[in-house]
Amino acid sequence: MEKDTNINSIGYSKQIVISAGIALGFMATLVGVILVLNTVKSGGNKASAVFSPPGTVDDMASMHAPPAPADNTKFQALLNSPAPQFKLQSYSGKEIDLASLKGKNVVLFFSEGAMCFPSCWDQINAFTKDKGFSGKDTIILTIVVDSKTDWDGVVKKDKKITSATVLLDSDRKVSEAYGVLTVDSSMHRGQFPGHTYVIIDKEGVIRFEKDDPNMGINNKDLLADISKLNQ
Repeated sequence: MEKDTNINSIGYSKQIVISAGIALGFMATLVGVILVLNTVKSGGNKASAVFSPPGTVDDMASMHAPPAPADNTKFQALLNSPAPQFKLQSYSGKEIDLASLKGKNVVLFFSEGAMCFPSCWDQINAFTKDKGFSGKDTIILTIVVDSKTDWDGVVKKDKKITSATVLLDSDRKVSEAYGVLTVDSSMHRGQFPGHTYVIIDKEGVIRFEKDDPNMGINNKDLLADISKLNQ
């Protein structure tokens, strides 16, 4: 009898240990779930670090983070000053030298480019359709920071846009020189222009500037400014 009692005691002890282990495991799981839920409620950064595939956390954070404060200082300081000179390749492969365009009024449209559909694409196409810009005295140049491959995708979706002269500022040097990477209309400040216009007179001086956070079609205002240059 004593031997049986010892065996029963040992079996009972094992059951207690197993039950305790299961209870502890359940509690650990519950605590883990609570911690993850609290992390999600407090902003989701830690949860993203746990569950997001490698390399996606920083990209997603940069895309959805609010833009840095706008700084229009450099852009506005260029008004009534000689336009920064540049040479850029057009999408069609032609080199455009701003210095060679003296004697003409030049409108620069700094655009967010391929990702800016339909607003920027609409403005680019509106330039080519507007007879007010068809005179020999005015040249319209759209400047984007996209690569040629990026713009290939735009052309495939919108054949009409090939009528525009689109310059590829892929290293952002020209956009930086004109101060358009940090203006109000830029939603990705430091990386992309927004929806910004510069009018250069026939002497190569910047006479009018316009930044449009609403990303509209501004042909009417631009033509009015150009008409003032010709008076």
